[in-house]
Amino acid sequence: MTNIDPRTKHPRPPYNEHKQASQPGSSRDMGIAPDHGEDSYTGAERLVGKRALITGGDSGIGRAVAIAYAREGADVAIAFLPEERSDARETQRLVEASGRRCVLLPGDLTEESACIAAVGETVDALGGLDVLVLNAATQRERADDAAIDRQDALRVFETNLVAPLLLFREAAQYLEPGASVIVTASVQAFDPSPDLLDYAMTKAALVAFVEALAQQQGEKGVRANAVAPGPIWTPLIPATGWDDKLRDFGSTTPLGRAGQPAELAGAYVYLASEDASYTSGSVIAVTGGRHL
Repeated sequence: MTNIDPRTKHPRPPYNEHKQASQPGSSRDMGIAPDHGEDSYTGAERLVGKRALITGGDSGIGRAVAIAYAREGADVAIAFLPEERSDARETQRLVEASGRRCVLLPGDLTEESACIAAVGETVDALGGLDVLVLNAATQRERADDAAIDRQDALRVFETNLVAPLLLFREAAQYLEPGASVIVTASVQAFDPSPDLLDYAMTKAALVAFVEALAQQQGEKGVRANAVAPGPIWTPLIPATGWDDKLRDFGSTTPLGRAGQPAELAGAYVYLASEDASYTSGSVIAVTGGRHL
């Protein structure tokens, strides 16, 4: 196979993208469509028979993971906000086109009942749970001096931190030896941006969560790891509130561009597969060269 230059494999900034007024962002409203691996990801039967729950599976990184898992032989359930149903149905179509099942789980994971239902309905529909991907998150551009409304901060903490904790609590009883928990952390956990102050806090906490979980669950044969994306082109980005930073998104990475969701899928496949049987408590960086 001919080498492909990673600097020019996908669009480079400046990006002529319009801000989206509110969250969650929508794939269909993005001027530059993200690449989720729809036309590029080829499976190799690395996850045959696995059953996965992916939060935030309607778009962005979650959709790319759902596509990859399906093409590797896994059935998936995806949790998403009710207003993201259009994107979720497109993910479902792509998964089912690969011959695998896709269970749709609309709900607001900041509500404990939605976390309980997401796990319970996954197990009921798929017959068990082997891979838990805690991916859903939210972020907004913040002003200086921590000028953040309390309710806005709580929304970030409840989405990014409390929901993963509750989802794992509910899933733990179903995770048998060989199961895998995969958390979406961020380069922000290690190299935080002041205008993402509360978001960066949550991502740093998730790294600690994974490290502690790996110790706790190791004796049960359950692995826990994280993927730390750098700047990735997803609907969350135009819905964050940036102006100039949106236009130049990803330009400061050594590769000079934003990453695409499809470029993370392989990390999530590896961590869910038998290839990673001795990998636990790790953070895999997919950052375009930015250091953790």
